[in-house]
Amino acid sequence: MKVSIIVPVYNVKAYLAKCLDSLIAQTLEDIEIIVVDDGSTDSSGKILKQYENKYPELIRAFNKENGGLSDARNFGINKAKGDFIGFVDSDDYVTADMFQEMYDLAMKHSAEMVICNLQKVDEKDNITQQLPQLTHLPEKIILKENFSIFSDLSYFACNKLFKKELFAKLRFKKGIHYEDIQLVPQLLLKCTIVAHTYKFHYQYLERASSISKTHTEKGLDILRAVEDVEVAFRNSAFKDYQKELQGFQILEGIYTFLAYLAFVKDSDVFDNMSKELKRFIQKRNIKTVEILRYNRFGRNYLLSLPMRKKIYYLLYFFHQEGIIKKILN
Repeated sequence: MKVSIIVPVYNVKAYLAKCLDSLIAQTLEDIEIIVVDDGSTDSSGKILKQYENKYPELIRAFNKENGGLSDARNFGINKAKGDFIGFVDSDDYVTADMFQEMYDLAMKHSAEMVICNLQKVDEKDNITQQLPQLTHLPEKIILKENFSIFSDLSYFACNKLFKKELFAKLRFKKGIHYEDIQLVPQLLLKCTIVAHTYKFHYQYLERASSISKTHTEKGLDILRAVEDVEVAFRNSAFKDYQKELQGFQILEGIYTFLAYLAFVKDSDVFDNMSKELKRFIQKRNIKTVEILRYNRFGRNYLLSLPMRKKIYYLLYFFHQEGIIKKILN
């Protein structure tokens, strides 16, 4: 088996068929589609059974008690027979040649991880945002020669293909949000060679319901995820690459966290989370000028952002939280 594609499912009856159709249409042979129903209460289970009956040579469907996204993915990893593992969220879909190209790149370059570009789409398939990843680097990336990617990458699990051996002692951490930020950097630290394609194979559905979801103190899981990665970093072959570690801390621990904080409406929660972020920054002795000068993909990150985001970040870095809360509320 070349590739195991793991699809966690929870109450996605409106989107599941489109996702599965895109996986069944894959041009790569010798794949398995492991679909894990994580205790759905809608008709998702019924849809799965229909697809499994129709495509028994491709689909392996499982049902388990609800345990969350990490638990469902880990269940799938334990069942996987493929040399490589990919993850697709059950409300997203992919191009027909996604896993063919990514598997071929893994074989061509002896890569332990392969990355593709992704783009956000709405429920009418309109592209709302493109998220290119490593367009400034060659197709084959020797990690020790191009370790800047550690602080450049978006750490989605879904636009990557992983050699199964990377999961020998690692799994997604259960019971947290932002489990991708917690695990995927640790998997990268175990790699020697990474490959990538410029194609936008992965279509990430941005649902209206997810955009308006409540933002709470669970966003603090971002900081905890970064802390776990720091521990792995200190024990990795890349422990001397401190500049790249700081870049990761700035991108994920500061910018990603602040992007979440912008949607926190409760003033007390906002203040508590802001205090946690300041403690995070002080503990690592990260200076404001280092945050402002952080480069991603070879250019200044802050300057690359839309004006509204620039203003938000600058107000925060210059201690104007009161103005921010008035603007956001």
